[in-house]
Amino acid sequence: MKSLITLIAILLTFSCCTASCGKDEKTIAAQNNDVGNTNPLTSKMKITIGTAVFTATLYDNASANAFKAKLPLSINMTELNGNEKYYDLPNSLPTNSSVGGNIKVGDLTLYGNNTLVLFYKNFSTSYSYTKLGYVDNPIGLATALGNGNALVKFENN
Repeated sequence: MKSLITLIAILLTFSCCTASCGKDEKTIAAQNNDVGNTNPLTSKMKITIGTAVFTATLYDNASANAFKAKLPLSINMTELNGNEKYYDLPNSLPTNSSVGGNIKVGDLTLYGNNTLVLFYKNFSTSYSYTKLGYVDNPIGLATALGNGNALVKFENN
């Protein structure tokens, strides 16, 4: 009886291993680079606004990777609604938007397929965004961005 249980355990282990071994590297890379994946990368980005410097973490998705490929980027972000700055990128990025829900200070998103949005206040929304990343420590972000438009520099860290 013990040998039958051992044999079944070995067969189950072998079948689990072969199920994951059948995937090629491109398939695994594509799954890890899924647009909707919002797992943080170890990839960091520096955001400079005037003399204030912030560090941001980018999510592990195709949208964030496409944005990162555009860095460094110095842009004049436009004020909107007293809670965000936005900039229309000249080219589209991959998207996988979802309803924003609770937006947090420091969230970096994509609205539509080319509008970069940096939020500096917490609020709830029914608009849909593609998540790119977030400012690690957003203390002082609202002050740095100010009331009007702001020159913001995004670069690899």
